[in-house]
Amino acid sequence: MIVAGIGCRRGCPADDIFSIVRAAERRADCRADALAAPAFKRDETGLLAAARSLGMDISFIAAAELDAVQDRCPTKSAAASRHVGAASVAEAAAIAACGGELILPRIANRRATCALAAS
Repeated sequence: MIVAGIGCRRGCPADDIFSIVRAAERRADCRADALAAPAFKRDETGLLAAARSLGMDISFIAAAELDAVQDRCPTKSAAASRHVGAASVAEAAAIAACGGELILPRIANRRATCALAAS
């Protein structure tokens, strides 16, 4: 099982999320099976639309679960830490969702980030 962890800015368009997931898959030479994002992104319309467009289920990860795997995340963002309370969002969401190992650290475009983890 390969999970694409997603971080995104508020109001991020679906196209930005779709394109960052596809870019991550190309870099890792794999296909993601599902998406994961922080629970506070549950109502992001772009994220929900991207999941539909990609044909993937999406899991929403609670803050405590993101916190529990921060030590396994190589990429830390001071801005993410200030704004959402977690220094790693995409990597933590991917790892927490599948309980596995990171296979692609966070990559980013202007409004979204993506990391891949496999169980």
